[in-house]
Amino acid sequence: MPTNHLGLCAIVTGGNSGIGKATTERLLAEGAQVMIVDLQADASFRDEGLHYLQADVAASGSAKMIVATALDLMGDVDFLINNAGMVGGTDVADMTTEIWHRIISVNLDAVFQLSQAAIPALKASSRGRIINIGSIMSDLAGPGMGAYTTSKHGIAGLTKTLALELGPFGITANYIQPGAIQTGITQPAIDNDPGFSHFWTEKSALGRLGQPKDIANAINFLLTEDAGFITAHGLVVDGGVMVTP
Repeated sequence: MPTNHLGLCAIVTGGNSGIGKATTERLLAEGAQVMIVDLQADASFRDEGLHYLQADVAASGSAKMIVATALDLMGDVDFLINNAGMVGGTDVADMTTEIWHRIISVNLDAVFQLSQAAIPALKASSRGRIINIGSIMSDLAGPGMGAYTTSKHGIAGLTKTLALELGPFGITANYIQPGAIQTGITQPAIDNDPGFSHFWTEKSALGRLGQPKDIANAINFLLTEDAGFITAHGLVVDGGVMVTP
């Protein structure tokens, strides 16, 4: 049985489905304890090392409550995986302030608040790690995705800053840049728009859509001791989309 994270404790936001669930399953398999934070009322699976907290990461006061709950349940916080996020929005000309603020609050503000709240626990860890979920839109842009793109560019800047500020304490901070991944968020587009899968499959050098486990594997690597000298990095996991003309 793999034991890369034996005795270590992780918070995974949005961990009840998709990338978050695949990441949680991988960390549990590597010997970690994991506390999922998710909007859904109940955990979608069970494990003796799994803890579950229903919460909105963007709600006022959530960050401190989440970290305090993790410390109560697990005793430590070694890994913070800020995975919870949302897509949506419209062209900037038509976007409401409410939609803008909701996307930014979930995708960026909550990441800042949780990272800040977790810093004292991470400083006490022997292997403190922050992994944030960006996107290929952390570098690119697309029409109708102004709030999402802005939030993911913000993830890049925030993560690099965290890496600089927390490096002296032995804490690394990195972000993942997924391409088109088949999850609950993308499934409606896959089901309703035949062109979606075709476009991203053709763009991929590997000729397929990504799966949640592809991202989970990358996250797991960045949490290992082997990745201890990698920080402030945006790891692209897109099947070669960004280099395909």
